[in-house]
Amino acid sequence: MPYDESVPPTPRRRPLLAAAVLATVCLTAAGCGAGDDSGGVRAEPRQGGSGTSAAPPASPSKTAPAPGRTSASPAPSAKPSGSAGGRASGPLSGRTVVIDPGHNPNNRLHTREINRQVDIGTAHKECDTTGTSTNSGYPEAEFTLDVSHRLRTLLEAQGAHVVLTYDNDRPYGPCVDERARIGNEAKADAVVSVHADGSAAGNRGFHVILPGPVRGGKADTTKIVEPSRELGTRIAGLFVRDTGSAPSNYIGGNTGLDIRKDLGGLNLSTVPKVFIECGNMRDPKDAALLTSANWRQKAAQGIADGISSYLKG
Repeated sequence: MPYDESVPPTPRRRPLLAAAVLATVCLTAAGCGAGDDSGGVRAEPRQGGSGTSAAPPASPSKTAPAPGRTSASPAPSAKPSGSAGGRASGPLSGRTVVIDPGHNPNNRLHTREINRQVDIGTAHKECDTTGTSTNSGYPEAEFTLDVSHRLRTLLEAQGAHVVLTYDNDRPYGPCVDERARIGNEAKADAVVSVHADGSAAGNRGFHVILPGPVRGGKADTTKIVEPSRELGTRIAGLFVRDTGSAPSNYIGGNTGLDIRKDLGGLNLSTVPKVFIECGNMRDPKDAALLTSANWRQKAAQGIADGISSYLKG
């Protein structure tokens, strides 16, 4: 099974943030009570996911190829997709936000290309992965692109300049190193990589992945660890408020936050960046939320509110 960058190297990751952080998340969200869908949900974000078998995988990793569109893919774009239309004035005017929709619906058709090794500073990893899916076949890559489009609309309405790392405009990828490079070259004020997990049934909730301190090769997160933590904490708190979802019950010790040092998308970033795993596609209750257009709008709102709160200080 192809290695998924967002899957933890061990079946269970240690809680990395103290109870004080959970308190911060709850205060930011004006309360930490879960709505109609409590319980943590997610194994971890991956920059290249794996799969979609009919039954949930035995471990919290995404491995089977995810079902996706079978039509021919358009030619790759030379540049990342920028905001559509003119920029509006608003509280985020002059700010640049990069949205990174996890995976690509057509990665499954290009396994050789996405299995190519790329340098993430401290190691080498696959270019990208396929992502997971719900048991009914709704692919993570389609979920992430849908939420990213909704998120772009919300941020542009506040005046932000929004760049997508891709917009279904290339046959596969981008590779994890290119995803990081797009945010860096845009000099983004914030970057959010949107994902959904592929863990076992019963594992519920969302979590936000923060970069850990990493120095090696091209990777140096020294300057982004603290601002990324602030960005992630604000997103987690407001995601609770806007969606009613609770922090993950299996990652992050119920804080909704986790720290990773093995993700190229974070290791190679020079601007504040986090991943969000919006829920567990392999849990029936979470899957019902993730496949709901109404809930996806709430998810986009929660992420947008977190970004806006961070950028406004």
